[in-house]
Amino acid sequence: MKITFLTYGTEGDTRPLLALARDVIHRGHEAHVLADVAGAPRAAALGIPFTALAGDMRGAFQPGGAFGALLKDGASMSRLMRACATLARDNTLPWMEAACAAARGSDLLVYSGLAGFVGLAVAEGLNMPCIGAAMWPMTPTREFAPPFLNRHRLPGWANMLAHRAFERMAWAMFGPELNRARARVFGAPPRRAPWRDMPLLVGCSPTLLARPADWPPNVAVTGVWQLPAGQGYEPPRALLDFLEAGPAPVYIGFGSMAGIDRGTLVDAIAAVASGRRVLFHPGWSGIDPAHLPPDVFVLDDTPHDWLFPRTALVVHHGGAGTSHAAARAGVSSVVVPFAGDQFFWARRMALRGIAATCPAAGLDSARLVQAVAAASQPAMREEARRVGQAMREEDGVRMAVDRLLDI
Repeated sequence: MKITFLTYGTEGDTRPLLALARDVIHRGHEAHVLADVAGAPRAAALGIPFTALAGDMRGAFQPGGAFGALLKDGASMSRLMRACATLARDNTLPWMEAACAAARGSDLLVYSGLAGFVGLAVAEGLNMPCIGAAMWPMTPTREFAPPFLNRHRLPGWANMLAHRAFERMAWAMFGPELNRARARVFGAPPRRAPWRDMPLLVGCSPTLLARPADWPPNVAVTGVWQLPAGQGYEPPRALLDFLEAGPAPVYIGFGSMAGIDRGTLVDAIAAVASGRRVLFHPGWSGIDPAHLPPDVFVLDDTPHDWLFPRTALVVHHGGAGTSHAAARAGVSSVVVPFAGDQFFWARRMALRGIAATCPAAGLDSARLVQAVAAASQPAMREEARRVGQAMREEDGVRMAVDRLLDI
């Protein structure tokens, strides 16, 4: 069996599909991943055939990029969707052409992220089975609002209306360019409405997100999709020495998020470091390590599943992958959401009793120090330990690939 995986987004969108593709290959089948160029080195290290898609995801998160202002100022669902559509608009045709070429002869197409509509169009054009793969809950439900809507505690009917409004908004923004690309690549007539009721795998932990009772049978919550812990990773001696030199440190890192004022972030890190040992991962923040206190250990890219169990708590942006990694490690979190589904995961972790929250738009030294103190309370640390133990018993990759190979 040959499976083509198509996504576009940050590393948090690409890495889970690489985990699925790796397992497909290890079971004796073929897999090919198409994603942002940032995923190419990891795919090569894993021996997974990979095609880099057009676009500059990192540039989109820098000041002046499609998402730059949103990360700094916060975003409504409509602003976020417009930013996504702006990024996708210039790349829909090359994504479709690349996916069409890669998927020919495949038995199944798995689509995800900003390339989701493109994946559906390619599967339809090639008359092949497809299934969605999501790192956040996309299917309408009465139990909660769409993850991109920074609201909660709505009545069930309002949640469902919000999901349907999100679908209509997404189609209005993505549909016209998608139809133009479909006409050029497949000679297809325009679609008037998006695809509905498609099968979907949700790569979330049922410990953090119980499957809504009103979801249809073709939607499965499998557990998180992650690569084997620390596979092939050899920590630098300096990092090992730092970890062994004192109490477990606080990790601070916001991945691809780049919207916090750099001076404010440096001051906040310094404030935490005045009372705690700190590991800092600059990510795409643009922080110059020379501006940090000398006792802050600055990390290169380090596998979360190796690092987080060695920390006291994790300060992060609330992306689905990082949220799951922190929770699975059994340590508490301070979630600093910027945009999108990050507010959803911040609420989920707070409701589960394993995280304090501090939105990026209001981040300063005092708020971050206060949130770190809250996340350090014994009751929260103990609940995080229990949640981590439950999540480590899940095997999301195995469950998801079993379903893919059964289609």
